[in-house]
Amino acid sequence: MAETEKSTEFMKLAIDEAKKGEGFTHPNPLVGAVLVKDGKVLATGYHHKYGDLHAERDCLKNARENGTDTKGATMFVTLEPCCHTGKQPPCTQAIIEAGIKKVVIGSRDPNSLVNGIGVEQLRNAGIEVVQDFLKEECDELNSIFFYYITHKMPYVILKYAMTADGRTATVTGKSKWITGEKARENVHRTRAKVAAVMTGIGTVKADDPLLTCRLDDGKEYHQPARIVIDTHLDISPESALVKSAKNSKVLVIYGDYFTPQTYDMREWLFNLGVQTAVFKTDENRINIKEVLEYLAETGIDSVLVESGGELASSVLPFANEIHAYIAPKIFGGTSDIRVPVRGEGVDSPDDAVIFEKPEIEVFDADVLLKYKRKI
Repeated sequence: MAETEKSTEFMKLAIDEAKKGEGFTHPNPLVGAVLVKDGKVLATGYHHKYGDLHAERDCLKNARENGTDTKGATMFVTLEPCCHTGKQPPCTQAIIEAGIKKVVIGSRDPNSLVNGIGVEQLRNAGIEVVQDFLKEECDELNSIFFYYITHKMPYVILKYAMTADGRTATVTGKSKWITGEKARENVHRTRAKVAAVMTGIGTVKADDPLLTCRLDDGKEYHQPARIVIDTHLDISPESALVKSAKNSKVLVIYGDYFTPQTYDMREWLFNLGVQTAVFKTDENRINIKEVLEYLAETGIDSVLVESGGELASSVLPFANEIHAYIAPKIFGGTSDIRVPVRGEGVDSPDDAVIFEKPEIEVFDADVLLKYKRKI
């Protein structure tokens, strides 16, 4: 096998390693590493969860435990090695001390604490560095991390489930369940990858969702914050969200309609563990862009929106991805209320919000169309 083909094989192995951390590393990026010498894999590693060893140090640890000599080896790593102390010490230091001869990097780290500095440290130590190897594939691992760092805004995923005739509920408003168990399980996996899940008060009242990540595989996944857009602050104390607020963060965002009841409700929610934030309203609406900017300032780097058509319409201009689950069912009906996105709509097809050709996944009889915004 040619050297380039072998290198591609090793980086793809590093990518596969990185994916093992999905749902556990947030807010850190997914990273995988592979140590190679004389065309053979010596060790692999990945960032298992937030606070644990980074991929490079995990890989070197695995090599040491196997009694492997790392001097003169090549490391393939999906992201530029860090060069500062955070939860873990610098990976560049570990690479240099291990006697690594060459480092092949997939993605460049946009974080100003790392960007280019990690590569410079390695080169100053006499290590050969190759950058941008399988860059597109490696970048794909960390769309959320890169977008948040470069745009200072959360990466937004708008998710909805609908029937083959475009309905999100029956004529009586019932929506449990449109899709099957495997499709719903995949939604839980998506929740584990994001910092927060957002919904509207209408969905809370209609469906009483919990919005947590619940996967029955024995693993302890990251739990997203739950955010409710509740303009008039009338969320029920009996809702599943409020009842679980002391176990997992709930933030209720409301409008500036101040009455004596508003202050009482806010204090009451606080005592139940619910956080609140007030925003100015315009024509009875909260400005979603201002909400997203606020969330970014508080460290929320990604938001999965699971809501009705009105909130979906407000979020759509800021959506980086659309996850459209389509079930092989027909509900029928003439109402335009039970549709994924409502709002005023556009006048012409030329005015549409455009996304790229979708990735397609199948979960039993259900289909997921995963669109990314066209750049």
